[in-house]
Amino acid sequence: MKNTNKKLVEQIFNEVMNKQNFSLLEKIVGPNYVNHLQPDKKGPAGLKEILQQFLNGFPDMKIQVEHIAAEGDLIATRGYWTGTNKGSFMGMPSTGKKVRVDYIDFWKAQNGKLVENWVQMDMQAMMQQLGLAPANATI
Repeated sequence: MKNTNKKLVEQIFNEVMNKQNFSLLEKIVGPNYVNHLQPDKKGPAGLKEILQQFLNGFPDMKIQVEHIAAEGDLIATRGYWTGTNKGSFMGMPSTGKKVRVDYIDFWKAQNGKLVENWVQMDMQAMMQQLGLAPANATI
């Protein structure tokens, strides 16, 4: 089961996010999927909407998964994504700047589909790279 769950997460990153093959979402994301960062956007359509927000702001976005581990129904990844801010993102106008944003996340799989996701991204570093937060700001 562990390898099957890891393969689901690898597919979501490599095929859906990096290659923008949204047709796979119905196959690998459960109908009640919840991203705990935006819990009001449920199921495959909700995940597609979240991904589209990032792609609208960073159309060349690519995710690099550096580590992946699975135990039971939980899968953890750590990596980063890169992209050029060529569109509006989170209500902010395009800056034309490139970013590299580190992330960690956990996925939960159930019955061969991804059903939950918890994501933490270094949004402060992203804002600094976009020139929208002071470089010396810390939180």
